[in-house]
Amino acid sequence: MASEAMAAASSPALGSGHPFAPSPYVVRSVSVETPDTSTLVLTPKGGGRIPAFAPGQFNMLYAFGIGEVAISVSGDPTHRDELIHTVRMVGKISTALNQMRPGSVVGVRGPYGVGWPVRAAVGHDVIVIAGGLGLAPLRPAIYELFAHRADFGRLEIVFGARTPKDLLYYSELQNWRMRQDSRVQVTVDTAGRDWYGDVGVVTTRLPEARFDPANTVAYVCGPEIMMRLTAQALETRGVPAGSIYVSMERNMKCAIGQCGHCQMGPSFVCRDGPVFSWKTMKPMINTKEL
Repeated sequence: MASEAMAAASSPALGSGHPFAPSPYVVRSVSVETPDTSTLVLTPKGGGRIPAFAPGQFNMLYAFGIGEVAISVSGDPTHRDELIHTVRMVGKISTALNQMRPGSVVGVRGPYGVGWPVRAAVGHDVIVIAGGLGLAPLRPAIYELFAHRADFGRLEIVFGARTPKDLLYYSELQNWRMRQDSRVQVTVDTAGRDWYGDVGVVTTRLPEARFDPANTVAYVCGPEIMMRLTAQALETRGVPAGSIYVSMERNMKCAIGQCGHCQMGPSFVCRDGPVFSWKTMKPMINTKEL
């Protein structure tokens, strides 16, 4: 979901202690989600536990000889024996990662960044809104919300994709929809006659969502135009801008606030985000070339 322009040639040797040095992970399994997206399950080479991560944080995944790219962690934060990333093919690095097979070795460094403030939503209604691949960075937050379900009020999940073939985690979505303690809406932009679900962008489903606007925390991830329109729709419903959070995963290269490629105004996405409140991001997301 971020820029893939980082060169491959200058990566230090593994285990050098250099901040850019990746650790080796072995691909345990690969699941095809959509025609251009796969989920990789990784385990540390040589065994051991993965570093703890917060929902919404990201890792830099390194395809040896090609380069590295920032990808959000999309697994359960309580599972410390595996690292899960869902990757869409948008360039040479992510294509190489999608072509990995069990036994392949991937370089990993991280986790980095500021994640979703899930515990800040305790006692509040929560609405999670994802567009396309944006469900991947939100999935760990959903796991945490489910794991501590009694701590929150109403829980609404709205997920939209371009077509039914672009829906991520399809079987898991069906399991979520069977839960009695939350409400899940799934919609697609366009569909054929074999689709019996909702059709329309995610904002068309918001009037159906049930939450107390003044007491709601919202987590939104997807294309920037989708996040902007969704945040505006939530504000129109009465959700405070400071209670809406978006993930700005773009143009990250170094992941440690050194290269400046992800700078937005006074903030570095990799260091100060990728999750920001809409109150913070609203003045910047509408500014061209910022």
